[in-house]
Amino acid sequence: MKIKLYKLFLFILVLAAAAATYFNQDWCMKQYDKLCSMYYIHKGDKAFSRLKMQKAIDYYNRALKLYPEHYSAWFNLGNIYVVFEDYYSAVDAYEQAINYNPKMMIARMNYGIVSAEKLGDFDGAIDQYNAIINTKRHLISIPFVYSNRKSYKMNKGIAYYNMGVAYRQKSLYAGDDWRLQRQYLEKAIEAYKNAVKIMKKDYDARYNLALSYHLLGDYNNAGLTYCKAIEIAPMNYEAHYNLAILLRRMKYYKESLDELEKATALITDSDGSSNRQRYVFDVMNDVTRIILTDSEKEYMVEKLDDDETDYLQYTYVNGKIVASDALDKAILKNFRTCGSKQIFLDED
Repeated sequence: MKIKLYKLFLFILVLAAAAATYFNQDWCMKQYDKLCSMYYIHKGDKAFSRLKMQKAIDYYNRALKLYPEHYSAWFNLGNIYVVFEDYYSAVDAYEQAINYNPKMMIARMNYGIVSAEKLGDFDGAIDQYNAIINTKRHLISIPFVYSNRKSYKMNKGIAYYNMGVAYRQKSLYAGDDWRLQRQYLEKAIEAYKNAVKIMKKDYDARYNLALSYHLLGDYNNAGLTYCKAIEIAPMNYEAHYNLAILLRRMKYYKESLDELEKATALITDSDGSSNRQRYVFDVMNDVTRIILTDSEKEYMVEKLDDDETDYLQYTYVNGKIVASDALDKAILKNFRTCGSKQIFLDED
């Protein structure tokens, strides 16, 4: 009796499933397509991880024809198109990812970068950065386990930074219209200032903020911000060099030469920058010719104070003389010290 009841129950269940399938054919076909799509996405992910890009494109496209709502597949497809330098297809793919998941911040970020850097669509990029900044996310914090607060703030900081880059690039395309250039530079400065509030120790944000002040003609804020960038990353040559150009414009020639010497020391032929190094040397020669007095010429001669000689020691290792840790620290301190900072503080 129990066996008959079991068979009857099983028969009814099969009949119900068949009826449900018959009356919901569209839904069932969609689930089947979705299942097949997941298989192709898996194959695409595997090909992508092995850098077999064309195979990955083929698998993702097959998957998305069956299940176009898979935003991660669209995102990966966009990244592959960037590798192939097919930027228009990349932007289209990122746009599809955003359509299906408006809160996919990384897709918006990539869309903005490609639009601005590769296609010159600065307004489209700025729209995406604004969307990132204005997107409200639920902050989740589980003590000692998980928190998305930091990543949320960092996304906003990067979006502000990229927005500043886009506005500064727009200013370059304003031609001789100084009013328009100024307008875009002011927007760039505002964006960079918001970025450094979040990314306090980010060299690029500080450096680009200083550069925007410099281009706008606000030399005082430019100088102070270059100095801050130098304090954050003293071994990057760009801030030293631009500060030197600024100081030369302000007729502080000795201070300019000091920064030029640091910039030159930081540019090496190993990174293919010999032409850049020669250019800096030419600028140094121009500044040097302006320095005429004997006392100022003596400034060019680098000396160590007597009380530092015991501190700066050398070590003999495997037949070679190498600098000690103490000397390394002293060099780093020298590059980090912005000797002209007081000039800009006095201007305040």
